[in-house]
Amino acid sequence: MEKFRKPLWEGTPPGHEEGFHVPHIKYYPPKGTPSGAAVVTFAGGGYRTRALYECESYCELLSELGIACFDVEYRVKPTRFPYPLLDARRAVRYVRAHAEELGIDPERIAVMGSSAGGHMAALVSTYSDKLEGEGVDGLDEVDYKPNAQILCYPVTDNASHTSSYPNLMGEDKEAEYEKITPLLLAKRDTPPAFIWHTSTDNCVDVNGSLRYAARLHELGISVELHVYPVGGHGLGVGYYPDKDIDVPYVRGWTERLVEWLKLVGWLNS
Repeated sequence: MEKFRKPLWEGTPPGHEEGFHVPHIKYYPPKGTPSGAAVVTFAGGGYRTRALYECESYCELLSELGIACFDVEYRVKPTRFPYPLLDARRAVRYVRAHAEELGIDPERIAVMGSSAGGHMAALVSTYSDKLEGEGVDGLDEVDYKPNAQILCYPVTDNASHTSSYPNLMGEDKEAEYEKITPLLLAKRDTPPAFIWHTSTDNCVDVNGSLRYAARLHELGISVELHVYPVGGHGLGVGYYPDKDIDVPYVRGWTERLVEWLKLVGWLNS
């Protein structure tokens, strides 16, 4: 199937306000021999915007490995919770519902995100309550739970990045922040995780990744964590000359990810 970009809902999405962004999903077909695995990606941006270069590069990288990739244009501020999470769930549901025609194993669908997109990936992996706007059609009956989570310098609690939560929930909703905190929502059925961060990230505190990895470990969930001693925030794959990003040492995280995907059986050795 060719590359495409489609709206996540036919017609008006639940919670849509006139003049605001309509959520879409963009498909990057696997190149070479398809692995049968799929990755659904969410860009960072603090729930205020979306850093498009991150997911574009992730999808290009993974599609070269034979993995079907999807870039989700989820809604951001001024749209508030639950609708961004609704978009994320809808994207996973879409991929699973169309798995056969896309050549995807419905039990090998991962979510992947950076920064606030990492929070979204972790949230769709851990949040289990029904959302306002669900149940509008048959697609909402499909399981939204991913089979793995790939988190790049993620926001895992409000302490790790103090503007993402107000942008998603609203500044007047601080008492409700706990209900969107993956660190607190993780359970024994949370999918396995690959996480990386830099200890010198001056935007999203690396301690959030350490806390989340420790919590997954306590629950008996497989987790791989890499913390790099150099590099800042928003590095993506670690190489973007036009953004003055080139951190060769940190670029190695993509090689570690490939090895992890082989370990869990999503890529051939």
